Amino acid sequence: QVQLVESGGGLVQAGGSLRLSCAASLRTFSSYVMGWFRQGPGKEREFVALISWNGGSTYYADSVKGRFTISRDNAKNTVFLEMNSLKPEDTAVYYCAAGGSLSHRPTDYNYWGQGTKVTVSS
Repeated sequence: QVQLVESGGGLVQAGGSLRLSCAASLRTFSSYVMGWFRQGPGKEREFVALISWNGGSTYYADSVKGRFTISRDNAKNTVFLEMNSLKPEDTAVYYCAAGGSLSHRPTDYNYWGQGTKVTVSS
């Protein structure tokens, strides 16, 4: 049974930092593109960042470019999202996902975690 488990969310003041982790029970973790998505209150789920199979390519939503960094450790089946200079509008439930292509569309991802909540206070 495939499981993706996010951790690291919490409450932080604007300008602060958080590091999210996602541990995956995928047998062939290194063959998956890993993505982070988020869903704010009353909003649709949106793309945040993705990283290619070997970590050689990364892509970010314009809203987080320069503030967030995605990385992965294939030896530990884990993907990370380092979030700096957080803003109140970053408040959302953050989800990690595993898929087969370098896509920003949620429908292109096969496996999802349960999410971790990030709240940024002003």
